Amino acid sequence: MDRYTSLFRELSRTCPALELRAEEPMSRHTTFRIGGPVRLMALPRSEEEAVKAVRTAIQHDIHPFYMGNGSDLLVADRGYEGFIIKAVDGLGGLECHGNMITAGSGVLLSRLSSFAMDKGLSGLEFAHGIPGSVGGAITMNAGAYDGEMKAVVQSVRCLSAQGEEETVSGEDLDFSYRHSAFQDESRLILSAQMELKPGDSGDIKALMDDFGNRRRHKQPLDLPSAGSVFKRPAGYFAASLIDECKLKGLTVGGAQVSKKHAGFIVNLGNATCSDVLTLAEQVQETVLKETGVALELEVRTLGV
Repeated sequence: MDRYTSLFRELSRTCPALELRAEEPMSRHTTFRIGGPVRLMALPRSEEEAVKAVRTAIQHDIHPFYMGNGSDLLVADRGYEGFIIKAVDGLGGLECHGNMITAGSGVLLSRLSSFAMDKGLSGLEFAHGIPGSVGGAITMNAGAYDGEMKAVVQSVRCLSAQGEEETVSGEDLDFSYRHSAFQDESRLILSAQMELKPGDSGDIKALMDDFGNRRRHKQPLDLPSAGSVFKRPAGYFAASLIDECKLKGLTVGGAQVSKKHAGFIVNLGNATCSDVLTLAEQVQETVLKETGVALELEVRTLGV
């Protein structure tokens, strides 16, 4: 019996309510709609189930991969020979005390920003149209329209790589552009505390609506994607460089540089991970040759 079969059996016995899926297609769990099967996936519906899954996996010498809504993830066509814990459905608590909001890592950013608006708290307007969860957004230091998670996160409660609960201040999370300490060490985010500023709910809604209208006008929201594929290079905008090189519409298999927004690679319906990576590489090579700027992938890859 291998480690994953043993893990499956023990979790089934000790945590019978925990939903476990073997050989689950990852195309069902990423906004790219791409990815082969994962060896084992857990979908905890409570913090207790998530903690049990993590600690049991560690006892089996298995280090889980943690994912949220899969909005920044590209999974290999052959899948992933590992254990994934998807925390979106279970870790969904939301509380407000004064200017502080505490949110479970599985809370979607759209829900979080609307909750803040209802409470008359400003600072999360930028997050309204980002299709990710709190945990994923903190891990990637997600941002848009001059806002980012770094500006609001005060502390994060998480499980260490050894399965111990700890609380880490925002100052100690090594936040930088599209980066946090959670990318460097495997830790499950349980919840986060965010400090916002008092504001008028009407003004907050107007700004969120404005950002939403800009996204609908500029971004290819009608096709599966992982948002911006490349990080913003210092002093430039990736989309502008790609557009300058006349790469809009460039296609490999079922993957295409969006005709609407050059910073997006979209799935036309049958794209593979290989298609996306090959296309991204062609874009990087062309942009480097014609502009001298090296583009770095923003989307995370798994099993590649």
